[in-house]
Amino acid sequence: MCSSFLLPNSTPTLQCPPMSTPFPPSQLQLLPKVHQQCRRQPQTTARFSCSATTTAAKSKHKAGQIAIKAKPLSTATIAQTRDSPFTNDLDLLSTWPHRAWVASGCATVLISVVKCATGCAHSHMLLEPVLAGLIGYVLADLGSGVYHWGIDNYGDASTPVFGSQIEAFQGHHKWPWIITRRQFANNLYALARAVTFTVLPLELALDDPVVYGFVGVCSGCIMFSQQFHAWAHGTKSRLPPLVVALQDAGLLVSRSQHAAHHRAPYNNNYCIVSGVWNQFLDDNKVFEALEMILFFKLGVRPRSWSEPSFGWIEEVETSSQTAV
Repeated sequence: MCSSFLLPNSTPTLQCPPMSTPFPPSQLQLLPKVHQQCRRQPQTTARFSCSATTTAAKSKHKAGQIAIKAKPLSTATIAQTRDSPFTNDLDLLSTWPHRAWVASGCATVLISVVKCATGCAHSHMLLEPVLAGLIGYVLADLGSGVYHWGIDNYGDASTPVFGSQIEAFQGHHKWPWIITRRQFANNLYALARAVTFTVLPLELALDDPVVYGFVGVCSGCIMFSQQFHAWAHGTKSRLPPLVVALQDAGLLVSRSQHAAHHRAPYNNNYCIVSGVWNQFLDDNKVFEALEMILFFKLGVRPRSWSEPSFGWIEEVETSSQTAV
């Protein structure tokens, strides 16, 4: 009445044919106990459809056995299994505190610019504030390079004050394309917060259009340097035409120039505002000299002296990570 089948490494399973009418209770007692249970319970029918392509090769598996075929993982699949951030990660989204800090930083920079303009109008002085702003723009690029060099080569996630920035930049070397997925306020809020705390007291204490010209341009370039950095990782077809024009003119750090920073030995092209200082600093080995001084004075080796670890090797962006 009932048939059984056995899968490898499994327990016997009973299969009872369906019945159109209930089994009489009087006759149910005549069945073995294992069959009584299956007649009391409602029957659940599962239908399986299998398709197979015949080949000349003879199957190595017996009838009734389940064959499991190993399939090698593709490169994209392996990349997705690593501990990498994804484009829909909440850490890449802007929050209201982020937006508030960016608004505060922008307001602080705007105050300097407005006070500079009004001061120039009252004093009929134009050349000095413009030159001060130009100097601020040039020094902002130098400052971004020095800061970038420092957090790339020294400290770790446990370093006071700068630990989170150091950790973020180390991850940036492995996943540089992630910066293009960060929302605007998420990318800028840390620098905007620093600008608010440092520039606002200066604006309250000083009243000189020349100083305002320098401070406004310099702090603005520093605050937006992370956005310039993100544009340097973007593709030309996806960037605004104005940004591409500024990059090609050398007013913003170019994509080709910054790409050299993400290739071994990872010890050049640190500046990320305009990149105007990169050639001078690299040709004259300025950062290498500073590294030697720190090593002989403090015994601290920079990361760029060591063979790049796996954490420094760039992971290629997969098609699934590109889709938004």
